[in-house]
Amino acid sequence: MADLASVTEHIRAAVGDNSGLGKTVKLDLGDQGVIYIDGASVPNNVTNEDKPADATVSMAWDDFMALSEGKLDPMMAFMQGKLKITGDMMIAQKLAPLLKR
Repeated sequence: MADLASVTEHIRAAVGDNSGLGKTVKLDLGDQGVIYIDGASVPNNVTNEDKPADATVSMAWDDFMALSEGKLDPMMAFMQGKLKITGDMMIAQKLAPLLKR
């Protein structure tokens, strides 16, 4: 089972120096913590800091893991209320390729 540190490292590798996001995104994973993707800085930066972001994606850890493993469709998760987005929804949609494991 993955933990927050390993998932953060995976996302950091997927984001690389330039993710093309151009904005900041926070993944709020409840009790597990947050993953903050600064796609506006050059190079891009991924941390576990809880800072304001252009878009915040909130979901339970188990749902996040299912989504990253391809077992949960992002659109279905959103429609079922398992995934909530505040802020810029267009930026959140660009995340899908970065979250795959």
